[in-house]
Amino acid sequence: MSFRKITAIVRPDSLEKVVKTLKELGLPGVSVSQVKGYGEYADFYAKDWMVTHARIEIFIDLERAESVAQAIMQAAHTGIEGDGIVAISPVEEIFHIRTMQRCDEKPC
Repeated sequence: MSFRKITAIVRPDSLEKVVKTLKELGLPGVSVSQVKGYGEYADFYAKDWMVTHARIEIFIDLERAESVAQAIMQAAHTGIEGDGIVAISPVEEIFHIRTMQRCDEKPC
């Protein structure tokens, strides 16, 4: 099976809506962390220009990756600079640490 990793960087105030959307899609797992950085939007009033955002990481089968990315964008979209980004990357292999076995079946 081919897997993809979706990484989304979204506004903290959009996180709850995005996670709710992902739960409704029945995703097998989601990781969320707080990150700081700057890109299209930077806080020029801060010494380091950094802005706090939420990073969402999802490992998903190839067939669902595009629709999940679209759902994240729909949920996080405000139309204002700093809405964030979504990236889809190929994944070579995934292993379950508990079983030490390669993840080959849905859901992983």
